[in-house]
Amino acid sequence: MNDTLHIQERVIEVLRTVYDPEIPVNIYDLGLIYRIELNDDATELSVDMTLTAPNCPAADFILEDVRQKLETISGINKVDVQLVFEPEWNKDMMSEEAKVELGFL
Repeated sequence: MNDTLHIQERVIEVLRTVYDPEIPVNIYDLGLIYRIELNDDATELSVDMTLTAPNCPAADFILEDVRQKLETISGINKVDVQLVFEPEWNKDMMSEEAKVELGFL
C-alpha cells in the first residue's frame, strides 16, 4: 500500500473519532467531511468540512478537535481545516450506519 493511500485511510480512521457532542455519530459517518486532500508528498493535509447547522454551538470545539487529532497522524506536517457551507448538509449525506443509529432507517 502506498503512503498516500495509507495516510488517507488513517485520516478517515481519525475523523471517525470526532463527534458532535449532541449527536452519537462521528462526523465522517454523518457526512460532514466534504473533501480530504493530500499534497504530492503526503505531508500536507487539507480538509473541507461542514456542520449539521451553521449556528452549531459546538462548532469551535469540533473544528479544534478535528485539527488536533489530524495533526497527530505520522507524516503529516501541516493540517488545514476549512469550514464550508456549500453544499448545505442534509441527512441524505449520512452513511447507512449513521441513519440506522439515529433512527432514520
